Amino acid sequence: MTLVQLEIIAVAVVIAVACALPGTFLVLRRMAMLSDAISHAVLPGLVIGFLLAGRITSPLLLIGAALAGVATSALVELVTRSGRAREDAAIGLVFPALFALGVVLIARFADRVHLDTDAVLLGELAFVPFDRITAFGRDLGPRALWVGGALLALNAAFVGLLRKELALTTFDEAHASTLGFRPARVQLALVTAVSVTSVGAFDAVGSVLVVAFFAGPPNAAPTASAIAPAIEASSTRASP
Repeated sequence: MTLVQLEIIAVAVVIAVACALPGTFLVLRRMAMLSDAISHAVLPGLVIGFLLAGRITSPLLLIGAALAGVATSALVELVTRSGRAREDAAIGLVFPALFALGVVLIARFADRVHLDTDAVLLGELAFVPFDRITAFGRDLGPRALWVGGALLALNAAFVGLLRKELALTTFDEAHASTLGFRPARVQLALVTAVSVTSVGAFDAVGSVLVVAFFAGPPNAAPTASAIAPAIEASSTRASP
């Protein structure tokens, strides 16, 4: 196996774990597709970032995308809390509206800028070894690996610090409120972490893999835990 292949695998593993940490609570809260909604709803943030910076290479585009993701999460939560729609319906209402807003902004203010190919986060895992970080003449490795490592560290710290609050508000929101927790604030913190992780990971692996990384490992974990005893029992019977 070549160094390039090892780097690709390392980036995929690091970002998958970074996404799976908050993704577990998204799946438990039946909001697994929020990451997909964010991938569409970041468009107005990108456009506003471009309008403020005047160039498509500015970090303001990523900052705008992250803020748009947070706004998406907050709007979904607001619609859900209103009692007029369930979580899945709220996601279906919010992200088409924000995506349409982004399209209108492009048509009105940036119709001659190729935001669709140069600025929208179209990551490709096979290309991550070509975008590298260098310092003092030394190659420090793929940029995506550093970004993924930072996301993994942030999400591990987030889940470690708020594990009790996240678990309690996920499984028994009424009891959490009785104990003095603020379920809405915990939910906002979770979806903010999801937004930042999504935007950071889109640029490395693309939106399709990001959605898979958020939903796949948490959904696979119960299945693995369920079939593990059966596998162990069959191997025990098969051994002499």
